[in-house]
Amino acid sequence: MPSFLDLLAVSPDLLALGEPTHGESAFLQLRNEAFMSLTEHGYRSIAVESDRAAGLTADEFVQGVAGVTLDRALGEGFSHGFGAAPANRDLLLRMREWNAGRPGGERLTFHGFDAPLELESAPSPRRHLDQVCRFLDLDRSAEIDDLVGDEARWSDPAAIWEPGRSVGRSTDAQRLRVLADDLLTELYLRAPWTSAGWSAAFVHATAAVAVLRYHAAAAAPLPQQERFARLAAVRDALMAENLLAIRSAEAHRGPTLVFAHNTHLQRQVSTMTLAGTGVTWAGAGAIIAALLGDRYAVIAGSLGASPALGIGPPAASTYEGRLQQQTDRPRYLPTSDIPAAEQRTHDYRYFPLDRATIEHVDAVLHVPTGVDPAVLAERIVALPGVEQVVASEEDGSPEAAWGDRFFFVGPDRRQPFATIVEHDVPGFDEAAELDRPGVFRLNVDLGRTEFERLFGFPPKAFEDHRHEFDFARLDTLAPHPGYALHGFASIVMPGPHLLPEVDRLLTIAHDRAVRRHGRAARRAAGQRD
Repeated sequence: MPSFLDLLAVSPDLLALGEPTHGESAFLQLRNEAFMSLTEHGYRSIAVESDRAAGLTADEFVQGVAGVTLDRALGEGFSHGFGAAPANRDLLLRMREWNAGRPGGERLTFHGFDAPLELESAPSPRRHLDQVCRFLDLDRSAEIDDLVGDEARWSDPAAIWEPGRSVGRSTDAQRLRVLADDLLTELYLRAPWTSAGWSAAFVHATAAVAVLRYHAAAAAPLPQQERFARLAAVRDALMAENLLAIRSAEAHRGPTLVFAHNTHLQRQVSTMTLAGTGVTWAGAGAIIAALLGDRYAVIAGSLGASPALGIGPPAASTYEGRLQQQTDRPRYLPTSDIPAAEQRTHDYRYFPLDRATIEHVDAVLHVPTGVDPAVLAERIVALPGVEQVVASEEDGSPEAAWGDRFFFVGPDRRQPFATIVEHDVPGFDEAAELDRPGVFRLNVDLGRTEFERLFGFPPKAFEDHRHEFDFARLDTLAPHPGYALHGFASIVMPGPHLLPEVDRLLTIAHDRAVRRHGRAARRAAGQRD
């Protein structure tokens, strides 16, 4: 059983796993591992902080729908740019692979649970209303176009922050809300005869209503700080409504894992100081907790350092600093194990742990550090006798290799025992898709014996097995797509949970390099004698 389930008092219907910041891949990678382990305990769905209507496309890929490619699923199936996260690519692929050959009731389902909007901007409901009309075979396009008018008047950020510029309470917007409500009624009336596609049409209908509600809130004549709190509250309420709808749809298939920022999942009310005034609102987690009680459980994410985000190590006196001292590996721990400490400074890249959060969650997932090339390099150069060479223009390296790191034992630098690369080599090494933002790969020289032990075939047989590997997948040990024949293996973006295995592989590669250097030194000495 996954260790974090042991920390929960009861088995929930909705298990929330939070991250304290967006952009640190370690949390998404750990989320993937958590979800796939939860499938062995009856979980059949995941809901992430992304537009629910967009998520329909991502789920079509997960279900193996013909014509929905991975690129389309990532490009159209996520909002807020989250489709660019390499770990989200892996999540969709792993879910699709798990589903292959399984009956519908056992298949994994992907959901977004956010509304189709940003805090500071929202589109018109046109796209969603058109989708519902197509499903119902109703031609209301002329009426919708007339009421929506110029799309720019809806999406203009000033329409969110200046009530007088918002269309949210205009006659057109109110008529659109009535139209959207009428379409919802029509959907229910048609349900007995139109089961196929009904759920997707319902998602679009509720998305149209959500957008119109948000615009109406944006048109309220409130002071700036109250306005921010009200819009944040409305967005969280829409998230909560979506989560309850997802939970209703998934109730007969097993529990659901939810992944989002801590602030959307926490049980306590959210607070913020704006222009010297404190404002509060109920987040999605507070709403869900009030309605589901102990059927809702929360694991809050905590972070020590993130090289990718420029977040340095925490002070030892803070909550995160105390957790850093206990282990250098990610771990789930009960809140009872976290004594009082200072709150870390909040700079809007990271929302730190505080006493209120700890008292209102069931457990904490602490990640000591995200992993980037520099973090891995520090571990490698700590091995005895290791020298690092970073490719650059000055040493004559090709531009495509600038910044790549090579690790040697001995001054001859004839053969690196490990490398960290961040670039594809066109025409030779492109399978890992290293040109994706932030992606890198660790390569290690394992030799024939360890290579065969890990992969079940010798290096010379690699080409017969190449098709078995997804070389772009994160956290997965695979033969090196270009140098497997020489006993090299690789891992794309190893997460912090893999550092012990990384250390083991590096030790093997380093030992081989030490022995190789020793043999070369003895030969050189013999030749001099």
